[in-house]
Amino acid sequence: MNNHKLKKGHLPIGRYLLVGLLLIAALKITLATVLDLYSDEIFYWQASTRPALAYSDLPFMSALLSGLGATLFGNSALAVRAFFLLLGSSIPLLIYWVASPLMPHRQAQEAAALSLCLPLGAFLGLLAVPDVPLLFFGLLLIGSLERATRLDSVPFWIAAGLAASLGVSTHYRFALYILASLIFLVSFRDQHRHWKSPGLWIALILLLPGLYPSVMFNLNNQLSGIDYHLLERHPWEFQAEGLLHPFKQAVLVTPLLYGALFYTLFMLLKKARRGDSRHGLFAIFALVNLGIYLVLAPWADNTRTSIHWPLSGYLPLLIFLPEALREIHQKLAARIGLQRASRAITFTIALGFTGSLVALLGVGSQSMHEQLRPILGKGVLSNKMAGWRELSEHVNELIEREAGSNELIVVTDNYYTGAQIELGLETTHSVYNIDTDKAIRDGRAVQYELWGNNATGLASEAGKNALFISEDSTQTMPDKIATLARACSQFANLEFIEQLMLFEGEKSFSFYRGQQIGGAPTGPCPLPTLGWLDLPQPEQEVSDTLIVSGWVINEGLGVRSVEVLINDQVVGTANYGIPRADVVEAMAVKTDPNAPDVGFDGTLALPSILKGNAELTIRVTGNSGEIQTFGARQIMIRH
Repeated sequence: MNNHKLKKGHLPIGRYLLVGLLLIAALKITLATVLDLYSDEIFYWQASTRPALAYSDLPFMSALLSGLGATLFGNSALAVRAFFLLLGSSIPLLIYWVASPLMPHRQAQEAAALSLCLPLGAFLGLLAVPDVPLLFFGLLLIGSLERATRLDSVPFWIAAGLAASLGVSTHYRFALYILASLIFLVSFRDQHRHWKSPGLWIALILLLPGLYPSVMFNLNNQLSGIDYHLLERHPWEFQAEGLLHPFKQAVLVTPLLYGALFYTLFMLLKKARRGDSRHGLFAIFALVNLGIYLVLAPWADNTRTSIHWPLSGYLPLLIFLPEALREIHQKLAARIGLQRASRAITFTIALGFTGSLVALLGVGSQSMHEQLRPILGKGVLSNKMAGWRELSEHVNELIEREAGSNELIVVTDNYYTGAQIELGLETTHSVYNIDTDKAIRDGRAVQYELWGNNATGLASEAGKNALFISEDSTQTMPDKIATLARACSQFANLEFIEQLMLFEGEKSFSFYRGQQIGGAPTGPCPLPTLGWLDLPQPEQEVSDTLIVSGWVINEGLGVRSVEVLINDQVVGTANYGIPRADVVEAMAVKTDPNAPDVGFDGTLALPSILKGNAELTIRVTGNSGEIQTFGARQIMIRH
């Protein structure tokens, strides 16, 4: 866009609004089709199959939208995300609706287009998560409240009340919108008259039904939802990492756009101090949402995904961002010239839109593991939204093979895996989890207790057989040992069946046959192997021969073999059975049938084709048939 158009008040993206909307929407629909459901998404789908007004971590809205999509379009990732895609993709149109009575048509159009340049905003709808309806209803509340207070309109007060009611039915964080609304009505003198207006009180009355689900759930369940969101998930101890919150946000928003948004906030506050309640309304909504997360960042949860929370503070600023960019352009033009100023504004917008595309494609990369892994290498791509369809297919095959004419219960080690399997089951089977970690950490243990899908509920299936599934790739070996020990306590006998390795082992599962739920243990537990590689040392240089040594213990059924791999290729088998009394004493080995002969060593000839930097690993096969790898380290081969 040329400088002449900038002078006339046109930003260089107005005419690209439709193209941007269609491009982002097409990308989101495509990715929503190929990506498996994320952990929160699958939980909300699972909740939708058990309708309630509220659940342990949230009210009903996300489960309702997930269930509606699945009911109308079938149990698929795209179906579960359908209504979230609709709401998320309509955010730019909603921004235009909020802005249109406050500024020229062109500028309102620019505000809508700029929402596509906010990476977290453009991302909305790809995932079936509560932030989508929360932000949708939040903008609806802001727009309705602005019209209601400007026009003294009862219909818009009703709209504001309904938006607030739907918002608090979505997430506890919507309370910040209610707080901002009250601050606005108290802070400006020209708004005090509304406290005598029937419209405001109608809106407050309409808010009450939205509060009912959360209030009643917490009263009936020892305040578990409030306890999780306000206490359990946050350390409430100072963490220096929290001071990096503004810098992390700048990266997520893109630095130049982040600066422009805060300039917008400064501009709004300056006008609000002069008594401009229209600008003040948007300043308060932005300041409340941004300020609280900024202040609490050093004390709040930083272990789970919370970096998107401030998005609720950026969206109100988008309304006046075009006006702020014009001011910035004028100031830059006075200092560096008109042409450079225009380029700076254009670059700011282009960088934001590029960030939106990168964010979408970054998440979408999980659907292209086979194509991208040879280029990027192992351990680069996330697989949180990949591999679940393959798991479901494998589980259906196992059930058909193992169940026969008998009823088979499915049991998993974590609720996330259990919910994914429940979605993909071709036949009806009860699914339980014995999760004592992730469900508590995510605030969902109470919910599975209420549903009876945990270890307590499993006990009610006494005498039946089960297929037990462990997601190995999310656990350390000590964690896996604890998981199997817990699983063995649920059955008379637990027998290893097989493993499923996806993405070259980056996502892996083990399957076990569990006999007689609740029966007294009748055999050894097929615990996984724990080991250590003494030689070679990391970064050690080796020549034509490789000397390996270490130890392996298995407190279940013992060890069958120890193989040495270089770059995932077997180069030889180590001698297992070397006496290691020191290991038996240090590790308090009690039931390993090979003890005290738990050491291994070997001298292996290396093929001449192996040279340079290489990765060495040890692959251990237990007597149960289960395979573990450990000791991964880089070595240098020089023949």
